[in-house]
Amino acid sequence: MPERDSAAIQEYLQASLPAANTPWREAAYSVIDLETTGLDPSSDEIISFAAVTVRGGKVRLDDAVYEFIRPRRMPEGETIRIHGLREADLAEAPPLEEVLDGLLEALTGKAMVAHVAAVERTFLRRALAEHGLELRNPIVDTAVLDRELRRLRREPAASHQPIALGTMASDLGLPTHRPHHADGDALTTAQAFIALATHLETLGFETLGSFVGLNQERERTGLLARLRGRLG
Repeated sequence: MPERDSAAIQEYLQASLPAANTPWREAAYSVIDLETTGLDPSSDEIISFAAVTVRGGKVRLDDAVYEFIRPRRMPEGETIRIHGLREADLAEAPPLEEVLDGLLEALTGKAMVAHVAAVERTFLRRALAEHGLELRNPIVDTAVLDRELRRLRREPAASHQPIALGTMASDLGLPTHRPHHADGDALTTAQAFIALATHLETLGFETLGSFVGLNQERERTGLLARLRGRLG
């Protein structure tokens, strides 16, 4: 396990993060994708992660990260059919604590971007909490950006569910890279983010905070809907 005072941890905790009023093209982003043994963060685990940097409105691959992670409990057949990661692929991989520094380095000083970011946010928060750390990055969700762009263009959303990454990329005229592999999905998400941000910029969304705010508003709306459902 990385020491609590490791250089990577201290740098993550102390690094300045881009301010909400930063023009979006001037902020640095870490586009994160996780593959997990399932969708329940209380029992499931991260088995791979990838991180791709977006800086200056462009994808940067020189510091891209892609790691397999050995879980305490191996994935079962249902999830293996999605991401293709078998026990044989993960048996010799390092445990999460041994790659934690690399994950933190990818996130240090950047906003985080993910597709349907609640999944990445929840799993990362739990993983970091096991080491006494908090996820401190502002978060941008490409699924939320896509829904807002469609709303402003008066285009119908595909459904009430978040749009699939591959569908979103196709609708934006972008390629899909290695679906359901963390490295491919991170690259697809990074390219989609740049396209969505560029379109939204013409509609008045010019800062990092304007994108983060959409995600926060979406979460508030969802919380109110759940409360109304309980009270009803």
